Amino acid sequence: MRGWLFTKTHVAPKLIEKEDPKPKKGWVVIDVKAAGLCHSDVAALEQESWMGLIHAAPCIFGHECAGVITEVGKGVNKFKVGERVGVCPIDPKTGAAVGYDYDGGYATKCAVPASCLVHIPDEVSFKQGAAATDAGATSYHALFTVGQAKKGMKVGIIGIGGLGQFAARMAVLEGCEVYAVDTSPEARALAKKIGCAKVFDNAEKLERIKPDLIVDYAGFGVTTRAATKAVKTGGTVVLVGMGVSQFELDTMTIITNQVRLLGSVGSIPEDVAGVYEFFKKGLDPELTSIPFEDIDKGLEELKKGKIKGRLVAEINE
Repeated sequence: MRGWLFTKTHVAPKLIEKEDPKPKKGWVVIDVKAAGLCHSDVAALEQESWMGLIHAAPCIFGHECAGVITEVGKGVNKFKVGERVGVCPIDPKTGAAVGYDYDGGYATKCAVPASCLVHIPDEVSFKQGAAATDAGATSYHALFTVGQAKKGMKVGIIGIGGLGQFAARMAVLEGCEVYAVDTSPEARALAKKIGCAKVFDNAEKLERIKPDLIVDYAGFGVTTRAATKAVKTGGTVVLVGMGVSQFELDTMTIITNQVRLLGSVGSIPEDVAGVYEFFKKGLDPELTSIPFEDIDKGLEELKKGKIKGRLVAEINE
């Protein structure tokens, strides 16, 4: 097999060859067909603090992948050879993460726990299947699993980037009244295109709407403060983005307005499956494809901020 090896911060990933993986008990091996590139991978290459999270380093990078099962380990009963699957990045049983605690999806083959697998419907492509596993499912988890968005609710989405565009479109498809916020004119144009009721350039303007739920996919402090002031009394704010690691909040507003402020991280396999259902209903996020051999170049493009939506490497071996 071939894969992109991460060794440590400030060292570019290297395309290597190594022995094909074998499935342990409860695991399967997949031929990877698509792998999503994530900003967290760029951060791991730039910020030394990430080394504390990548326990398997040096290891194959990549935590968003989809493919076809080629081998099944002992004890695996719900999946079989030949099935199309996506891989939830975090094992719901152990908390171990693909590409962090064991070799990941920037590879032609990958061994993963069966507990992370989700069947990909026939209507969903491998490219969509990979993008759903992290960007899509993280968005879904914050919006529906944590935020409990439902048809008819007024929902504010802050940040129409790789995560926010998934969330905004899924909320529209769910029948929510969606209000988007982004400082980028291009992002605001995209929000209008995908069906948002109104689009703003500043989160403070959501106060005119008083949404039932606001999900902050930016997390720049000012955005979260504005969200806690804009949400309706007794409403919910879900924080996903980590634009900054620390900021101050107006505790008086949160207390007197009985605001529920919740954090959301990652996803579970059920979230991935939920995104696949939205793909069947017409979810169509911006996805840009590159060849597997250009993953290093793709990460550089992400670093420079040149990618709109999500970037996915497709593997055709």
